[in-house]
Amino acid sequence: MNAGAPAIGDNGRVAGDILTGDWAHYWRAADAPLEAMHAHFERHVYHRHSHETYSLGVTDVGAQSFTCRGGAHTSAAGMVMAFNPDDPHDGQATDGFGFTYRMIHIGPELVSAVLADAAGRPVGLPLFAQPVLDDPVLAARLRDLHRALSGPATALRRDELLAAVVLAGARQARASGRATRQRAGAEPAGPGPADARRVAQRARTLIADRYRDDLSADDLADVTGRSRFAVHRAFTHAYGMPPSDYQRQLRLREARSLIAAGTPISEAAAQAGFADQSHLSRWFVRCYGVTPGRYQRASRGDAPA
Repeated sequence: MNAGAPAIGDNGRVAGDILTGDWAHYWRAADAPLEAMHAHFERHVYHRHSHETYSLGVTDVGAQSFTCRGGAHTSAAGMVMAFNPDDPHDGQATDGFGFTYRMIHIGPELVSAVLADAAGRPVGLPLFAQPVLDDPVLAARLRDLHRALSGPATALRRDELLAAVVLAGARQARASGRATRQRAGAEPAGPGPADARRVAQRARTLIADRYRDDLSADDLADVTGRSRFAVHRAFTHAYGMPPSDYQRQLRLREARSLIAAGTPISEAAAQAGFADQSHLSRWFVRCYGVTPGRYQRASRGDAPA
């Protein structure tokens, strides 16, 4: 990649964690919006959440069931999970045997840099039409990149593998988008009536501006001019999660950024609006699969416990 695409370097770190008998290892690049997770879960259940990144994963063993975009999905061994930025989803093992998977989170700015480098000009960001893909080529490239990120590899090799994943993913997104439109016969409809969308947007703006505050349903009703029930229904329909989950997600994202920058976890919890460190830790694990302490170790380079 050229100078416009940030190099990954060899300064990302791996950290592990044991969660109720399950295991998870985490890696985070210090110089780019790029993270990788390798985990096996039998009992862990992800609370509904989303990431500001593209999240691309491949299931190695077993099967994971989750809901996303209003539907139920299962990713079995060899399948690819493809979440667009801000795609709300949850997840858990399909059966008692659990599942093992690899997930890579890639910032939209990094995807944009790779695609612009390949095209020689700025291009639009891809959107995956389906959250589960049967694409052996993309699955293989994801595994190769994941191994390079979490193990010994040169910066050049990581850049090459990242470009291969982004380009394969963009091709898949374009192909699946065309297939979806052909099956439906038209572009998909919006999230609901225009008035409901405006209500949801106003509520979202208030939460984004004041997510650290102790907002109430009455606050959302006042700013939108609608009843509390109407706001909750419009917001959940438009964004795939209730307002309280969206507020918590913004707090988690701020805490995550602070923790990665080296802020003590208790201070990060307070700054982001959590009641205390234990409150942050509970939700961090439920949404990200690792504890704040392990995530911080991945950021600063400590050896896994």
